[in-house]
Parts: sequence; C-alpha cells; structure tokens
Amino acid sequence: MRRPLGNSRWSAGVAIAWAALAVAVSAWPAQKPSKKDEDLTQTIELPKDLPLAVTGETRRLAFHVVPMVAKGLLTEQVRDSLKTLAQQTGKDAVLHIRAFVAGAGDIRRVRDLVSESFASRKQPLPALSLVEAGSLPLPGARVLLEAVSAASHDVNPNGLAFFSARQASSGNPLDPAAPLEARSLERLGEAVKAAGVAPLDVIRVTCYLSSLDDLEAASALAQASYPAAAIDYIRPQRAPAEASAACEAVARLSRPPQAPLEAVNADGAALPGEEPAAMLLDAPQAVLTGTQESFGYEDKDARLALDRLRTTLEQAGASRDGAAFARYYALSTGIAAEIRRIRGDFFDAAHAPAGWLFLWQGAASKDAGFAVDVIAAKR
Repeated sequence: MRRPLGNSRWSAGVAIAWAALAVAVSAWPAQKPSKKDEDLTQTIELPKDLPLAVTGETRRLAFHVVPMVAKGLLTEQVRDSLKTLAQQTGKDAVLHIRAFVAGAGDIRRVRDLVSESFASRKQPLPALSLVEAGSLPLPGARVLLEAVSAASHDVNPNGLAFFSARQASSGNPLDPAAPLEARSLERLGEAVKAAGVAPLDVIRVTCYLSSLDDLEAASALAQASYPAAAIDYIRPQRAPAEASAACEAVARLSRPPQAPLEAVNADGAALPGEEPAAMLLDAPQAVLTGTQESFGYEDKDARLALDRLRTTLEQAGASRDGAAFARYYALSTGIAAEIRRIRGDFFDAAHAPAGWLFLWQGAASKDAGFAVDVIAAKR
C-alpha cells in the first residue's frame, strides 16, 4: 500500500536528502572564468592622442594621394581609405595625413579612426591636418586623404621644392573654374621654371576650385602640365562668394639649393608678409605639424594659436624662421584679414614661408576661427 504524502517519516527523509545535496554543491570548487570571458569584461581602450608634429628625413619624404571611395558613411570611408594608404606605403612609416572631409557629421571622428587604425597595426601615430571642405570630386565621397611617408631609401636626393598656390579669381561665383585654373597653373609653371624644376619632377599637385562642375576640363589641364604628379581637387566652400582656382605643388629638386632653406620668386621679390613663389628645402630633417586651431575670433585668439604653433615647432627642434610651407584655413573673410595682419609678426618678412591663405567650410572644432599647418626645416 502506497504511503500518504503527509507521512512524517517520509517527509523527514526528503528534507535530510535535500540538505545533504546543498552541502555538496556548496563545497564544489567554483569554475574559473575563461580567458574569453575575461576579454569580454575588459575596459575598452580609448584612442591615443595623435602627435602635434612629426619629424622625417627630407630626402626620404614620399607624397601620396589616396583614391576616394563613395560607399558607406564617413567612418567606413575613412577606414577603407586608411587601408588603401597602408597598401600604398607598405612598411614605410606614415608621418603626416591631411584629411579633407565633406558632408554633415562630426569630423573629429576622423582623429579617433586614424589613431585606432595605426595603434591596431602597432605603427607610430602620424600627425593629422583635419579640415572641412565644401565638396569632393567623387559623388558620395566623404573624405579625401593626402599623406607623407618615410621611404626606406632616398627618393629626393637633392631635396624638395614647395610651391605656393597662386589664386586666380572672378567676381561671379558661377563662372567656370577651369579657365581660372589655367591661369593659376600658368603662374605655378613660372615658379617651377624659376626653381629649376622639370615638370616631370613635380610629384604632387593639389588644386582648390570654387566649382567641380567642369572637373574633366580642369583635370586635363593639370595632367597635361604635370603628367608624373599625383593630382587631387577639392572645393573648399559649398557656397563661395567668388569663382576661384589655385594649385599648390611639391617637387623633387634636380640639384641641391645653395642653402638648406632657400626662397624663390618667379616675378620679382615678394612683398612683405607675402608668400614667396617657392621654398627649396634640403635640410637633413623636416618637421610636419598637424593643424593648429584658433579658438575664438578675436585678435588675441589668433595670436594664441600662432604661439601654440611656435611652441610645437620648438619642441620638435624647428623654429619659425625655418618654416618652408604654411597653409592657413580661414573660416571667414574677417578672419582671413586678421591672419594677414598678424602673420607678419609671427613669420619674419625676410623668412616668410611659401604657402597660401584661403577660405574654408569649417575646421575640426566648431568654435575655431582658422587652422594652420606648417612644414619646417629641423635645426
């Protein structure tokens, strides 16, 4: 006959069995978490800060333009472009990247992506120049990268020439850019000839155009002038007040200059505070800075930004007098006028670097008035 569930002896036995099982379980050794579990709980490492400036051997500096991609959003395009750059440079260290970003979004994300990319490959971090452009030549493209790497051997045995971008403009913002580019390229050609550089020795040309509508014609002009150069095109502003075109260039020298840093003027002496047509650089080493931004729109803010640039150069072993090339990315006509007024206090008129000053869509910081980057001879 089956015992009823309420039997007291049977209930006591069950209770004792459960108590014994509980003691056994509590005595069982705790399982050690697997390495995989530990990895999942680790804190994500923040991106490392990029250097304000880097140094490279002048005769080994190699210049690159990374083909644009149109697929995906900004993050995906930046990662794809950095992968292509890694393929271009191989084992050579990338010293400097200049990123032109177009479209909506926070362009500061590019800094993190560059840091993450190089840190993941355990490579030295490059300096970064970061600026917002009006548009890029490829529809759908959000970023265009230029880069400078350190080649494994001398690729510029006699040094380098940096050519200022001479702007040609028209009062009507709807005028085509190609005829204006032709005028800018003509002035660039005069400077190239004055520097004793052959057109085939020009290795990179960057053209800034107010419109990219007639890009095919503009591209044909530049390619015909400098067939061996890597050439790229950027529209600095979405809605410029005038039509304009200006092309900068860098070239290998066929013979060493008379001094480690030598200015060249194609059409007479440069006016005080004005960029020379070209600057020849054959110092053993060159310093390349990332963009230094002004925070604010007053005179004191601009002077503070230039003072920080001076400190960056000095910490890297260079000086203002050793500047070969300076690029100013101004965000308004008023700020551009301010830069023209005070840069003579920063760069001595007798040592003004080549370069340019143009209006741009934006900078990495929303409250920036302008940005500037420099290439200088290391002392």
